[in-house]
Amino acid sequence: MAKNINGPLYYEKMGRTGPVMAFVHPNPMDQSCWIFQMAHFSTWYRCIAIDIPGYGRSPTAEKGLTMQDMADACWEAIDDAYPGEDAILLGCSVGSSIVPYMHHAKPERTKALIVCGTGYNPGKEFTKNRIKQYSEMGIDFRWDYTFQDLSAHFRPTPLAHWFANMFQERNPMADLQTILNQFEALAMPDAEDHHAKIKCPMIILTGSEDNSHQRAFDLKARVEGCELKVLAGAGHACQIEQPWLFDRYMIEFLMKKDLFPKEGPPPIMTF
Repeated sequence: MAKNINGPLYYEKMGRTGPVMAFVHPNPMDQSCWIFQMAHFSTWYRCIAIDIPGYGRSPTAEKGLTMQDMADACWEAIDDAYPGEDAILLGCSVGSSIVPYMHHAKPERTKALIVCGTGYNPGKEFTKNRIKQYSEMGIDFRWDYTFQDLSAHFRPTPLAHWFANMFQERNPMADLQTILNQFEALAMPDAEDHHAKIKCPMIILTGSEDNSHQRAFDLKARVEGCELKVLAGAGHACQIEQPWLFDRYMIEFLMKKDLFPKEGPPPIMTF
């Protein structure tokens, strides 16, 4: 079992046939932030969306938690659902930080990386601010934090409030100390060749209104052969704000890399 985590991670599955596609969520959300992609890609893939420690319905984690611990726990969730199978790995924000560690742990089983809400940020200054905010405001900070992951024009919408309220309703199952431990893990520097070692197909989907947007281009430059697509007007959690375009870019990438199931019907991309 993965170190420093008090039990197996919670996950949801959708889809009964096709390759495996695994989703890892951002702070302060949980696996439900992938609701649109789970519904769509389960047409062709077996999808699994995982709650990382301290969020959703996953267990707590101890001080000393590392990125590798979370990556190992995510692979354990995949193996519980689909023993020994390869997977396409998707991440948003902290999820985008975890999936490269998953790739390095099992490169032979990683078919591709699809990441959003991310960029190259070697100083990781944001972790200190988040630790301060959670320490001062407690678990209820998740509600405010959710809106920070969204663009200014999307924040006032009923759908944005629906997501924020849903995540807040799960606060009794979340764990503040685990979230703080997770930010401590995020603050640790990556190896110098962390991105250069990525050899599987990779694409970055970045919202133009995301604070990480400009750093996404720096990350692309560090991964040989990495692709990048911009979702104009979208924020950090661009898979929520513009699922029609997010999914289209995913499908185009997967088809180009010969990772879209040939036995499935061709997608209708008229949007």
